[in-house]
Amino acid sequence: MPSPLWSYVTPGIPDELFENLPGIPMSQREIRLLLLCQLRLTANSVLWDIGAGTGTIPVEAGLLCPQGKIVAIERDEEVAALIQRNCDRFGVKNVEIIEGSAPECLKTLKQMPDRVCIEGGRSIKEILAEVWQHLKPQGRIVVTAANLENLYKISESFAELHARNIEVVQSAINRLETRGTSQSFVSVDPIFVLSGEKLE
Repeated sequence: MPSPLWSYVTPGIPDELFENLPGIPMSQREIRLLLLCQLRLTANSVLWDIGAGTGTIPVEAGLLCPQGKIVAIERDEEVAALIQRNCDRFGVKNVEIIEGSAPECLKTLKQMPDRVCIEGGRSIKEILAEVWQHLKPQGRIVVTAANLENLYKISESFAELHARNIEVVQSAINRLETRGTSQSFVSVDPIFVLSGEKLE
């Protein structure tokens, strides 16, 4: 359902419409679109967003899944408050914010997800193993990796968990920006996006 601040059904809210805090990661619009595409959300999806940061994915997913439930998991109290403010900015009411560290806090969540987005976490293999226990059959996991070490760990975890229909995409995005009196293309930091399904 469109919000007054973003009156379109199309995802891809401009970054500048979100409130942000210095040093707090935010999935940039083009990366966010890639994540949403890989999640394959339905109107009533139950999505866990682990390492929700600024809250861009919960806001976009909340608008796309009006009958769904979005659980945003963030360990920092100040950042959790930022997610709430961004949900309020866009009139998103179906996001529950959990303050806690993954994977420990995942055991306390009541509603099993059919979609999981993991955008951070120091212990990525442990997080994936715990998420797999809760993920519904036919569910999807989408994970980002900003370096080769995490790419390897996630790939290894997918193999150990017997994930199916695995896809790996690396972004290569440039934005036109004004620098002084001229315009030039500036690259967005490349990121790996891995997705897989739990078919059993």
